[in-house]
Amino acid sequence: MLKYLFALVIVLSVLISCKDTTSASVEPVKVEPANTTYYLIRHAEKERVDPLDSNPSLSVEGKARADYWARYFDSIQLDAIYSTNYIRTLMTARPVSEKKNLDVRIYDANSLYDKEFQNNTKNKKVLIVGHSNTTPDFVNKILGVPKYKNMDDNDNSSLYVVEMRNKYNVVDLRVVDVE
Repeated sequence: MLKYLFALVIVLSVLISCKDTTSASVEPVKVEPANTTYYLIRHAEKERVDPLDSNPSLSVEGKARADYWARYFDSIQLDAIYSTNYIRTLMTARPVSEKKNLDVRIYDANSLYDKEFQNNTKNKKVLIVGHSNTTPDFVNKILGVPKYKNMDDNDNSSLYVVEMRNKYNVVDLRVVDVE
């Protein structure tokens, strides 16, 4: 009996000493706005009729996807558009650039995210059109870590949204299929 009484005293002591946190006010987490936002996509579907052609145009499906990207970015503010100097990337960027009335700037895939690029895009919202290897590599360069692997050769619908904030970077990887 003494054991049960002792156990009861311990249980009651623990219960009495516990704080009621249900009425405590919780401060909402403040998410600072992005200073710079990069939207990175791979070029739309390319013509695959000549396997030796290293600079093909877009296929019919690719042209439809490029037009869809223009509709997708219609409600998103963009300050600049960058593309590699290939027919398929330029054709993918063109409908967006025409709709936004922005010139497409060429970037060198061999010098991704250098100081000049960082300075030119700081505090802006930028669309970058690349390839299955350069797009994830570009994201990795921005993050400073090798997080993303090359994209599948048939992946033309991935969109990497990299939001750079003062203290951290956030990556949102989306799949955007043509409607």
